[in-house]
Amino acid sequence: EIAMACDLRLAKENAGKIGLPEVNLGVLPGTGGTQRLARIVGKPLAIELMVKGELFSFDRAKELGLVNEVLPAKDYWEQVLLYAKQFCPPHKASKAVGLIKRAVQSGSEVPFESGLAIERELQQQLFQSEDAKEGIAANQEKRVAEFRGK
Repeated sequence: EIAMACDLRLAKENAGKIGLPEVNLGVLPGTGGTQRLARIVGKPLAIELMVKGELFSFDRAKELGLVNEVLPAKDYWEQVLLYAKQFCPPHKASKAVGLIKRAVQSGSEVPFESGLAIERELQQQLFQSEDAKEGIAANQEKRVAEFRGK
């Protein structure tokens, strides 16, 4: 249940099962589980998963969108770091990554038009960054951008 509050979720291959089995105890997933699961997988599937109360594999969780990646058990933490590094400079502009997350999180809590306004405001902030200038220049020059987190 707590994992659903995270932006990205990783799982270790063959390390266990996942689910919301609270119904088997006569209660509901009461720390945000009902709301988060419905937003992630949609209402009908969320209801089905919660009323069945079954546990399922991490591979199934990935199919449902509950887990972003199932990483090999061997060298798991090294794989986690490799996964995370793809979102960091010099590969990606860290300000853009952060503001994408903010736009999605904030925008999903307001009407669509308000979400678009949030997106436009954040985009204007990014256009002033050194990384945006580097990314646009690299694209025009047909080279790989080297972001510095500025």
